[in-house]
Amino acid sequence: MDLEKVTRRLAETAAEYDRTGDFPAAGVEAVHEAGLLTSTVARRYGGRELGLAGQVEVLAALGEGDPSVALICAMTLITHARQARQAQWPEELYSRVLAESAQRPTLINTVRVEPELGSPARGGLPATTARRTAAGWSVSGHKRFATGAEGLSWFLVWAATDEPEPRVGTFAVPASAPGIRIERTWDQLGLRASGSHDVVFTDVEIPADFLIQAASQSGPPDNLAVAATALPLAALYLGVGRAAQRAFHRFAHDRVPANLGRPLATTEKFAQAAGEIETLLSGAEELLTSVAGRLDAGEELPPTRALSARVLADRHVHAAVSLAMRLLGNPGLSRHSPLERHFRDIQSAAVHAPQEDTALTAIGRSVLG
Repeated sequence: MDLEKVTRRLAETAAEYDRTGDFPAAGVEAVHEAGLLTSTVARRYGGRELGLAGQVEVLAALGEGDPSVALICAMTLITHARQARQAQWPEELYSRVLAESAQRPTLINTVRVEPELGSPARGGLPATTARRTAAGWSVSGHKRFATGAEGLSWFLVWAATDEPEPRVGTFAVPASAPGIRIERTWDQLGLRASGSHDVVFTDVEIPADFLIQAASQSGPPDNLAVAATALPLAALYLGVGRAAQRAFHRFAHDRVPANLGRPLATTEKFAQAAGEIETLLSGAEELLTSVAGRLDAGEELPPTRALSARVLADRHVHAAVSLAMRLLGNPGLSRHSPLERHFRDIQSAAVHAPQEDTALTAIGRSVLG
């Protein structure tokens, strides 16, 4: 697995996909060809079952190349890792997904956010419904921020059943099913090619066994479930930080002011800033890999440790990229500078659930309790 090669391939097309906002098909194909899209598939299915530390390494590499591609692929990696940790998919359905994955990029994402509800991490029940039919289920509802929507093979739709005692569950909806409409609403500051558009499901028919899981009420996620999302996503933005660092170094070596007569990299000001940026990024990297490795080893950690690691890593990376931007000034803000794109992309780190305020509240309640 040559991660550096994959990073370079993604970087070749990242700026153009950022400019157009098109689905980054070439980048996703590169990840698939490298065998990374299925790297978290369980060994019992013939996969590598990459642990959290491995996922942190992979997503940092993908994020350095193109964070939009990294985010799209992260959703699929996390889905397979969840199945490896605790089987929930019907075996026949999951075997079908694995067979498709062997032939082509097969992207999967759980769609939960709704226009009225907002993020489910803050509580509430979905307005999206799954109605019983003679053949299975009929799914209707409106979802927001469906990352990679235009390239997904499967939507995992969070919905409430219409049963006398309603359950809330996840329903596997193939993207090819009639009744799915993608609304191109994604026009954000950063991760512009992630294509996190709205998706409307209107009476989408699926078989009865496409229900992955459902319960009358959901309990709190376990420690590994929280870490399985928090750490890989933080690693993605660590990759953005490394890409920004690379752009900063290049500028410092290439820029030779006439009044100085030597590269900016030789000045104490830029050397000190480079040292601070490396300290921030290496600290974030050590934190993420350490917590991930300890969890992989089966160590019992406080349930909020992964959330703490993500909050600190995001803060460190944001500070590192912001410092690089301050040093470059106007040249860094130019659309011709890769640092401008990295600076925009890093702003998206704060939007993933649970957002920092929710995470800090959970951490605070845990230690106070």
